[in-house]
Amino acid sequence: MTEQEKINAEVQAKLAMQDAKFNVFMQEMRDFKTEMRDRDNQRAEDIREIRQDMKNLQARIEDMGKHVRNLAITSMAAVGGMFVAVGAMVATVIYTILKS
Repeated sequence: MTEQEKINAEVQAKLAMQDAKFNVFMQEMRDFKTEMRDRDNQRAEDIREIRQDMKNLQARIEDMGKHVRNLAITSMAAVGGMFVAVGAMVATVIYTILKS
């Protein structure tokens, strides 16, 4: 084998090794891209779930506000009723005192 053939064989071997390394690198990049896409999809799904949970939470808070409002109205009506009852008792006592 001549000197030039040895050099050509060595260059061919190095080129084949570089080509193999490049192919491995490209496969790793494809795998990485797929993994990133999967992570992005999972993140998007998580965000959708969080948004749905927030909507449910807001609906519950609105329902709780309605209950609090109803309880406040009921309490005001009860206090008003107590004032009327106390007023009636005072009026009865005053009427009884004045009548006797």
